[in-house]
Amino acid sequence: MAKRDLYEILGVAKNATQDEIRKAYRKLAMKFHPDRNPDSKDAEEKFKEAKEAYEILSDEQKREAYDRYGHAGVDPNAGMGGMGGGMGGAGFADAFGDIFGEIFGGGGGRRGGGPQVYRGADLRYSLDISLEQAAAGFDTEIRVPSWENCDTCSGTGAKPGTSAQTCRTCQGSGAVRMQQGIFSMQQTCPTCHGSGKEIPDPCVVCHGEGKVKKTKTLQVKIPAGIDDGMRIRSSGNGEPGVNGGPPGDLYVEIRIKPHGIFQRDGEDLHCELTIPFTTAALGGTVEVPTLTGRGEITIPEGTQVGKTFRLRGKGIKGLRSSYPGDLYCHIQIETPVRLNEEQKKLLRQFEQALNDGGVKHSPKSESWTDKVKSFFS
Repeated sequence: MAKRDLYEILGVAKNATQDEIRKAYRKLAMKFHPDRNPDSKDAEEKFKEAKEAYEILSDEQKREAYDRYGHAGVDPNAGMGGMGGGMGGAGFADAFGDIFGEIFGGGGGRRGGGPQVYRGADLRYSLDISLEQAAAGFDTEIRVPSWENCDTCSGTGAKPGTSAQTCRTCQGSGAVRMQQGIFSMQQTCPTCHGSGKEIPDPCVVCHGEGKVKKTKTLQVKIPAGIDDGMRIRSSGNGEPGVNGGPPGDLYVEIRIKPHGIFQRDGEDLHCELTIPFTTAALGGTVEVPTLTGRGEITIPEGTQVGKTFRLRGKGIKGLRSSYPGDLYCHIQIETPVRLNEEQKKLLRQFEQALNDGGVKHSPKSESWTDKVKSFFS
């Protein structure tokens, strides 16, 4: 039986953020957990399916392998090496602990009975670049709005000279326990929001949040050959964590602007090359643009519209390729307009000379003529 798409299992789009993936998994885990469905094999299977999907999509390396190769990219028995290895990472463990610590009272999201610690949210930044920049690669600076720890209170949220106090509701644990029927549920403390502390005299700069909105400048290296939609991860440049948790990451998503001449297809480039009808009929040499300069194509006599010429090695060298792709030039023939009477007369004489001399027209023209004659006969 073919495996379902992991994004479909979690009900998220393929460009979903880690936060969206985590929320989707939490929702499914709460719904299908075996403790809530003790006699349901279907719920058990759906729980396992959601768990497997989250294990892969919450790990950036595994997710990249899955996006590129499908299930084979993350199956250690499929010959792709099982990209990403065993679970081992904190991402799934943290999400699993948070869910069942809050829902089933396991306390998995807490450390040593203290306030809950959370990793900072990931950030996404869209960067528009030209096709030339994508082909050659370059270094650039980006300005990213983000939350950072308040310098005035050093991230505590308390006014300088004062300090936070232990939360009276949760006694510093960051969570409270609630009884609902047969379930003993542990939830984030509504008073301190999981911090375990109350701030009687908040910082006047951050108003007790411990974070302020800032814009930071980052250096980003765009590798040569990058393609539209690819992402570059800048570790630790996301939002700061909560209660001492690690910061999230920044993902720079590449958007390649439309080019006036070329269309990219992987490592190959395509363009339309318009030539005079005299060159198409008589042949000749024409100059064509490339990303790195100029090239030449020899046009044979009698070239027709739609003929494609290839210039080897004039495409783009991809991130994982050893050689650049090719440039494909698709021929369009220019028909002259606004002819004067003398030019029209010469063309009519030329047409008559073709007919009188029995010169063959293009194969397409001959085929169409034969069809018309057959229709009227």
